[in-house]
Amino acid sequence: MSHTQTTRGHSATLTSSSETIKPRFRLTQLWSWTAGPAWLLAALVTWKWPDADDFPATQQFAIFLLVIGLVLVALGATGRLKDRAPWALVLGVGFGAWELVQAKLLLLPRPFFGTPQDLLDVFLTDWKRLGDSLVHSLLLLAGGYIPGSILGIIVGLSLGRSHHVRYWVRPVMRVIGPLPPVALLPLAFVVIPSTRWAGEALMALAAGFPVAVLTWSGVSAVDPAYYDVARTMGAKNRFLVLRIALPAATPQIFVGLFMGLGASFAMLVVAEMLGVKSGLGFYMQWAQGWAAYPNMYAALFVMSLMCTTLMTVLFKIRDHLLKWQKDGLKW
Repeated sequence: MSHTQTTRGHSATLTSSSETIKPRFRLTQLWSWTAGPAWLLAALVTWKWPDADDFPATQQFAIFLLVIGLVLVALGATGRLKDRAPWALVLGVGFGAWELVQAKLLLLPRPFFGTPQDLLDVFLTDWKRLGDSLVHSLLLLAGGYIPGSILGIIVGLSLGRSHHVRYWVRPVMRVIGPLPPVALLPLAFVVIPSTRWAGEALMALAAGFPVAVLTWSGVSAVDPAYYDVARTMGAKNRFLVLRIALPAATPQIFVGLFMGLGASFAMLVVAEMLGVKSGLGFYMQWAQGWAAYPNMYAALFVMSLMCTTLMTVLFKIRDHLLKWQKDGLKW
């Protein structure tokens, strides 16, 4: 092949690549430039279109939409919105559609479906009770999840390293572990005098079982040759557990911690709704009893934010400790 033909082929490849990049760039620009105006249009509809009923915080909600829209316009003009632009546009259109359908036209049955300004009014007027419920939920979750996870790691290491522990503990885990902790809630409330302690015990069970099983799996997967080499060099059993078995099982332990955290979230809500007289689950139960559905949706939003934040923190810790695997499991 001649030099001229090679040059032409190379230039043709560059031309096709640039033609592919240009539509993508134009689409990104389109998302960025339309995200802010979508929020501004939603603010205009909220401000100028009369409400179909006497809803609170309409003016505050319009100001909220206006501020977000102006910020997005500024970010789009400076090219900083980028990959978040599609979501910003969809959220702006979604808020505008929700406002139009419910606050202006009342197309959905009340009180089951509130308006955006109803939700905003809850955060403006009842933020103290929501914050107090969030603190109680976090304390209750920590009291069950952290001890359960620690106990699960200890049990998993013992199962992986000791035949006697496997003989006695494995049948118990097979009987109790697969049971949903919710099914044990009535028994726990009878046996344990405090409903708070009962909820924490069941959350510990919900977190401890997956952590124990996956820790055991990680320890069992360690090559026995590592133990043999360490023993040859005079290592004691403590060194084998803390310096070989535990680091090798760490990736599996974090998978168990993720699973246990999700199970603890579910147990947390059930415990607060049925027995523990505090927390976001109790707040939701109270709101439903008084048909205060905007309060219930606000509690759901706070709970979702809490769960997402805790899961993100756990992933950050995992990525820091397991830097060679940070591109594997994502959240």
